[in-house]
Amino acid sequence: MTRNYADEFEKRVAWIRSLVASAHARGIVFGNSGGKDSALVGILCKAACDNTLGVLLPCGSKRNYGLDADDGRTLAAQYGIETRLVDLTGVRDALCAELGRVTALNDQALTNLAPRLRMSTLYAIAAAEGRLVAGTGNRSEIHMGYFTKWGDGGSDFNPIADLTASEVFAFLEYLGAPRAIIDKAPSAGLYDGQTDEAEMGVSYAAIDRYLETGEAEPDARAVIERYHRQSEHKRRGVAVYRPEENEHA
Repeated sequence: MTRNYADEFEKRVAWIRSLVASAHARGIVFGNSGGKDSALVGILCKAACDNTLGVLLPCGSKRNYGLDADDGRTLAAQYGIETRLVDLTGVRDALCAELGRVTALNDQALTNLAPRLRMSTLYAIAAAEGRLVAGTGNRSEIHMGYFTKWGDGGSDFNPIADLTASEVFAFLEYLGAPRAIIDKAPSAGLYDGQTDEAEMGVSYAAIDRYLETGEAEPDARAVIERYHRQSEHKRRGVAVYRPEENEHA
């Protein structure tokens, strides 16, 4: 069955427009990473709300200043999206130095700093200018838990959370998004040389096949199910004490 992208685009745009109106927001802000997910989110948001802002948020990685920033600006130019740059490298370095006085930061702690600093920045801009923060995580990433809690996993709304990575790719093809964004390997840009698939040890094609059909090669299945199991806490709300559930404890 052929997918009706025109109809789907209009429905997603209408949904975003309704959210902005109901929140009495004056605009939208999103992190313009130069990647596929943020590109689709930016295109949808701009179509729904002319006052959409994309923020370039370099944070330590040389790629953030080069390839990713170039692709983010190319997207913005093609779709008329306002762009600003907030360089977080100095902030990250200062925070690492201060934290180093009280604890020894491991690789996970260091890696999670950039996504959390980026989301803090987006929410600061949103609060200052009456905007909603758009999330950019796709279904494949969410299933794998391939996002940072209270970092790129946090937002006011997410218009692509139901789309697999493959569906995001196909949607961008339909929309005629910049070729450089469509063709490059997915990367969170957390450090130089990082790619999503290499870090996870499984391809998005394998993840999407598993999500859509339940089928996967044994090695891929093991990786996917392990990631999903270990990241379950990321997909739950904050644990809260409920007296009625602990009456007989």
